[in-house]
Amino acid sequence: MSDASVAAALRSQARLVVIEAPAGCGKTYQGAGYAYDLAPTLGHGRLLVLAHTHAACDVFATKARSASARIEIRTIDSLIAQIAAAYHTVLGLPADPSAWARRNPGIGYKQLAYKVAHLLDQAPMVAHAMTQRYPVVICDEHQDCSSDQHAVAMALHRAGAALRVFGDPMQRIFGGRADDAAAGAAQWSVLVKRADGCETLDTPHRWFPDSDKLGQWILAARETLRGGGKIDLRGALPAGLTVLVAENQAQQQDGYQVSTPDRKPIDAIVGARSPLLILAAHNATVNALRSFFNRRIPIWEGHTRDGLSALVAHIQQNKGDPTAIAQGMVKFLSEVAVGFSPTAFSSEFLKEIAAGCSARRRGKPATLQELGRYLLAQPDHHGVAAALHRLEALVRSNPAFFGSIHIDLRQEFHDAIRLREFEDCEEGLSEINRRRTHGRPSPPIRAISTVHKAKGLECDNVVLMPCDARHFRDADASRCLLYVGMSRAMRTLTLVVSRTNTCPLFII
Repeated sequence: MSDASVAAALRSQARLVVIEAPAGCGKTYQGAGYAYDLAPTLGHGRLLVLAHTHAACDVFATKARSASARIEIRTIDSLIAQIAAAYHTVLGLPADPSAWARRNPGIGYKQLAYKVAHLLDQAPMVAHAMTQRYPVVICDEHQDCSSDQHAVAMALHRAGAALRVFGDPMQRIFGGRADDAAAGAAQWSVLVKRADGCETLDTPHRWFPDSDKLGQWILAARETLRGGGKIDLRGALPAGLTVLVAENQAQQQDGYQVSTPDRKPIDAIVGARSPLLILAAHNATVNALRSFFNRRIPIWEGHTRDGLSALVAHIQQNKGDPTAIAQGMVKFLSEVAVGFSPTAFSSEFLKEIAAGCSARRRGKPATLQELGRYLLAQPDHHGVAAALHRLEALVRSNPAFFGSIHIDLRQEFHDAIRLREFEDCEEGLSEINRRRTHGRPSPPIRAISTVHKAKGLECDNVVLMPCDARHFRDADASRCLLYVGMSRAMRTLTLVVSRTNTCPLFII
């Protein structure tokens, strides 16, 4: 395969073209170039780009900026929610399906996809009407689509839209369960067989020319992982790849702590390289690494605000009940900050609210009463926002009592405070989400992130840690996760491995 053959396939008259696109091999360049060439020829129509994540939307939007007036770039979930809103009565949904989905975390958007896929199957005129506006659809990161999301895209194809599908089975990291991964692999296989044209990108453009050896190594590692093998870290390694050995000595399950000799080379690399992404497999590990690096490096929060969505849903369900609202606020703080623990703060805080903050208190208990009175006066999102705003001020001004509290997810914390700008809590969350989507935020120049939230991003320097048996098992999902993490690196990649808890995907 070659770049030229991929470009020709995209611009052909074929109605369904599938491009297998390993990370860093020019997928966005090819897709954006095709969009730029095609968009002016569509008359009154627009080219629709459906991505799986906001990060992927951001990258594509950057590359296709010059033709943006004729291109619509969005997540497939947002398209599904728009269809659901237009036909909410038929689907038995409220007028704002997105808000409904957020009130049902984990299953809400899955149910929307199921309902919309069924609607398009039973009422093909709906899909046909959409293809009049979107005669050509680019499906990006399609390997991460659920069966219902895939069904929505195929309904547009059946209705007349030409589809250009980019995906990579080795980058399927959303979906979770093993049976989901197996179903996704089967879905991709069927799609490839069904396509009118199928090509593969195989040139590691992301690393050319300065780090081409690293790029070739990462592509070879992808094939090793795909074939069920182990990546050999012994012997000569390409320029830009560093392997460090460090043993996690933390007593708690989600902690991370290493000896001074093991830590020195990690600190040397982290201190010397910028820009930098430190990637970990789990959210809990990201939080531990934030502490490990003495909170000097912020967490990249990505586009999603799961804790905030859960808080808004809790407030809507318990409006008027200050004790329940306080419990939701405590749960939110446990997800975006450390230190507001039951022993130090939250147990006493909840007791005071339950008692109406009426007893005479001094010191820290009196300050907790001050926070609680915001919720007693306004047991809704206004009270929560006011309490959080005051808590942030106390963390800065009263370190004797509140210095142990550290806000790690600052954007999400501040988004919760911004809810007070809106009369309705859910409408406020929708507007905040809309502003963030259109603002297309990017990570700080140095950040810690999960591999999931870094998907679609690239960075000159990446540290992937810890690479041990707990974080990367011998399973298809872990193989994909490891590959996605490694392939974010453009110039240097550092793998922090363990000999005592060796990752089964490496030979060290």
